[in-house]
Amino acid sequence: MGTCDSTMGLRNTLIVMALLLSVSTIPFSGAASLKSHAFFNETGELPCHFPNTQNLSLDELVIFWQDQNKLVLYELFKGQEKPNNVHPKYIGRTSFDQDSWTLRLHNVQIKDTGSYQCFIHHKRSQGLISIHQMSSDLIVLANFSQPEISLIANQTEKSNIINLTCSSMQGYPEPQGMYVNLTTKNSTITYDAVMKKSQNNITELYNVSISVSFPIPPETNVSIICVLQLEPGKIILSLPCNIEIIKVEGKESEQTEKRVELQEPDRSDEVQCDVNISKTASGNKSATDF
Repeated sequence: MGTCDSTMGLRNTLIVMALLLSVSTIPFSGAASLKSHAFFNETGELPCHFPNTQNLSLDELVIFWQDQNKLVLYELFKGQEKPNNVHPKYIGRTSFDQDSWTLRLHNVQIKDTGSYQCFIHHKRSQGLISIHQMSSDLIVLANFSQPEISLIANQTEKSNIINLTCSSMQGYPEPQGMYVNLTTKNSTITYDAVMKKSQNNITELYNVSISVSFPIPPETNVSIICVLQLEPGKIILSLPCNIEIIKVEGKESEQTEKRVELQEPDRSDEVQCDVNISKTASGNKSATDF
């Protein structure tokens, strides 16, 4: 009896293993989730990748997509759209591409980031038979504007410090940091600062900025560039702000004795600002011209 029971147990185990192997060979598109990217206010794609090996027509199928909260984005019932079953937040925002079995979601927002599923059922006389499903993850991005440098007027006429701010707007996700590179003929110095950020409650987009102060360098030509660090290996650069240091010999002129009033520089496609700084030989006072 022990030998017989052992043989029967082994046979049952082998049968179960064979069934598992046969099931595992059936392709199941829902097992892996595809990632797709879309930009804010543009169109995202939610693929279904239905092979349709039986050449079924749309009249034989029931197709729908739902989000991670089980809200229906789109339904096609035997070739007819069913907008009454679609959640209000998705009404008028979708279009179905039959050739690629892809649902396009228009005017995507940051809050549309998430997981989606498509389901395809075969409508038969005995009812609906599920024949395909697939998951996809939609990631919504927004490009930050090119960083802009703004020079700030010195607090006193004796100030030997350059003050500036750098800002970038309307981006997502939150960037990792922001800094300023000051480059001369022989070196580059990086000035870090705490990045200030604000997020819009409706769009969820970020605005970021930093404020930096540093002494006027002794070199005659200086270039300042603001760097927005989005993620490792991905940055956005501002246009360069070029500063020319002009040393003035002898007595200080009236211009250097007056408080310096900085004006917003004109923008161009190649250079964000050109600044001339007059500096006395003693280096105690300076004046700035654009």
